[in-house]
Amino acid sequence: MANKDYDKDLFVPLEREDDTSEKISRPSLTFWQDSWMRLKKNTGALIGAWVLIIITFMALAGPFFNDYGFDEQNLIRSKLPPKVQGLENIDWLPFQGTMHRTFEAETLEDAKEDAINRFKRDEENIEMTVVDDGSNGGPAIVDAEFDVYANQGFEDEYFWFGTDTLGRDQWTRVWKGTQISLYIAVLAAFIDMVIGVAYGGISAYYGGRVDDYMQRIIEILIGIPNLVVVILMILILSPGILSITIALTITGWIPMARIIRGQVLKLKNQEFVLASRTLGASDSRIIMKQLVPNVTGLIVINTMFTIPGAIFFEAFLSFIGLGLQPPVASLGTLIDEGFQSLQTFPYLMIYPAIIISLIMIAFNIVADGLRDAFDPKMRE
Repeated sequence: MANKDYDKDLFVPLEREDDTSEKISRPSLTFWQDSWMRLKKNTGALIGAWVLIIITFMALAGPFFNDYGFDEQNLIRSKLPPKVQGLENIDWLPFQGTMHRTFEAETLEDAKEDAINRFKRDEENIEMTVVDDGSNGGPAIVDAEFDVYANQGFEDEYFWFGTDTLGRDQWTRVWKGTQISLYIAVLAAFIDMVIGVAYGGISAYYGGRVDDYMQRIIEILIGIPNLVVVILMILILSPGILSITIALTITGWIPMARIIRGQVLKLKNQEFVLASRTLGASDSRIIMKQLVPNVTGLIVINTMFTIPGAIFFEAFLSFIGLGLQPPVASLGTLIDEGFQSLQTFPYLMIYPAIIISLIMIAFNIVADGLRDAFDPKMRE
């Protein structure tokens, strides 16, 4: 190609100022600031965090919203349905303080008689609606609504989640049980974190025979079924908050220890660790000041996944009868009590089941959000 002469006016020199030549267009952010910016963009994680904040607040303050005690028994008000002031007149909400049943019989009179017999022969507080009078050859069907509060003389009282078999306020018991479940789970997760981080960090940092011996101990513990260990510990220590917490932490720290070991093995030969060792830093200082801070993200994420697992495991133990003993209650014991009368009084199980489901879903969503936020590869 032949050379061409270009007009020099087509070329404009770039003006460069000394004070802007080294300017950084993007602000300098720390690891935590960068992670927080990415976490704020995750709508699901933020919603999950708010759900956890609200449930935690209710677990702490909810039992004080009314004047009923956690273990205040009154058999006269046994198994009252939920009733909320201001909502009892809204038909599509289950807070009217009434019981609904449908009765079928060969004749309309028999269906009404069945309803009267079912509801303690209190015709004054029964409102019946004829669905089918049986004139077409089919069975007569009557829909009956029974005002339990009026029948038992509690017209001016309100039990927001109803009452249980012994007449105890279910609202107070549900939030107190949530408080105990969260306490056990957070305490067990914290102990798992401390033991797992220390064990995994020491094993990986020293390596050699120390690592071999410590990993053989872990392999022995993993070979024993976790449920067997937990049940044996509870049977030995007798059921209670302390025994359940200890049982959950006997083998619960192992996943944390293995994760930390793998990360420390990758980091311990890095330049910054070698520099600290050259400058005379002690082993404990290198582990606590250099290695552990670099795996903080994994520690937080794994702990967030541990808490819902501990809540579910505690609820499972309570459900099979190895959990807390009366009068202390957790979400697991409340679900167990409600399951025994699920068909007749479903509200005894529905509310604690909803709360434990929200807790587990929210913790897992937040943990997923934290995992994405702490991963530099997710940076836009």
